[in-house]
Amino acid sequence: MAGTRYGEEPQPPFASDSTSVEALLVKVANGDKNAFTGVYEALARPVMGLACRILQDPAQAEEVTQDVMVEVWRTAGRYRPDRGTAKAWVLTMTHRRAVDRVRHVQSAAQRERRVGALIAGREHDEVAEAVESADERKRTHRCLDDLAHLYRVPLLLAYYHGMTYLEVAQSMSAPAGTVKSRMRTGLRLLRDCLEARS
Repeated sequence: MAGTRYGEEPQPPFASDSTSVEALLVKVANGDKNAFTGVYEALARPVMGLACRILQDPAQAEEVTQDVMVEVWRTAGRYRPDRGTAKAWVLTMTHRRAVDRVRHVQSAAQRERRVGALIAGREHDEVAEAVESADERKRTHRCLDDLAHLYRVPLLLAYYHGMTYLEVAQSMSAPAGTVKSRMRTGLRLLRDCLEARS
């Protein structure tokens, strides 16, 4: 890089103290993609930190961070410097989205409880097909209860409520690939638990 001596760290394009996040946000509102890079570099970490504190789940916090930064790009023109700093504006946005995600997860937990009532006596997939006796059903219930929420919910929705991967992903506001991965892990943990309790 021109102007960078050997062994020196290259400076980010918006490291200058004279270029505030507020000034960059005004440029973003005018469609300046380079200015958005500066906004992202300045605010993505605090956004992720706040989302993590609210959600207690790094994967969901990362999704919220990406959603917020996309919203910043799309709505930069709505920022009003007289009402507060750019950071405060973006963190308010983050708080709103993270709280919405928490409410969605709580709603999913309520659906999970309703779906749990459908488990007994229904046969689905290889795990459920192995459940034949009342004792085995009880073991399955216990093992499902022991699974972490992020593994239990997709299994209940897909295998006992008949939802497709896509429907589960939409109901949990998670990418389909993430849901498939969680379901594979959940099935493995469920099998391990059933074997340990047999």
